[in-house]
Amino acid sequence: MIRPATREDLPTLVGLIHELAEFESSTDQVEIDEQLLGAALFDAEPSAFARLAVEEDEAVGMVIYSRTFSTWTGRPGIYVVDLYVKPEHRGRRIGHALLGFIARLAMDEGLARVEWAVLDWNEPAIAFYRSIGAVALDGWTTYRLTGDALRSLAETAP
Repeated sequence: MIRPATREDLPTLVGLIHELAEFESSTDQVEIDEQLLGAALFDAEPSAFARLAVEEDEAVGMVIYSRTFSTWTGRPGIYVVDLYVKPEHRGRRIGHALLGFIARLAMDEGLARVEWAVLDWNEPAIAFYRSIGAVALDGWTTYRLTGDALRSLAETAP
């Protein structure tokens, strides 16, 4: 079953985010806590949304997503921030169900696209994404501005 996350799910979601970071060897980069995630998901104007895949009252996967906008299409889209299924539950179409939910949401709302990023070394995920018809965007490189570089650029703004 795919269901919306609630405030009561914040500890579970933060735990799943930490599991994902461990899988990606990035635990040193995780700053999120229940308060930050709660604000992002449940404030008056949420900046993100979350769904859980639940089996027998256990959260076995999650998708966290946000809205985007395309000036090319003139319509909004969805950016999948995190898609995660616990390792012992993989291979049972849970990830497919989570992305299927996102696809249905996009279609129902007339959105232009669904996008996400995947680490180059994550071959199982890449194979899964290809199996559902997703294509890599050749010629595009993701850039990130954080920390001192972000602060430095902000200080130059009028």
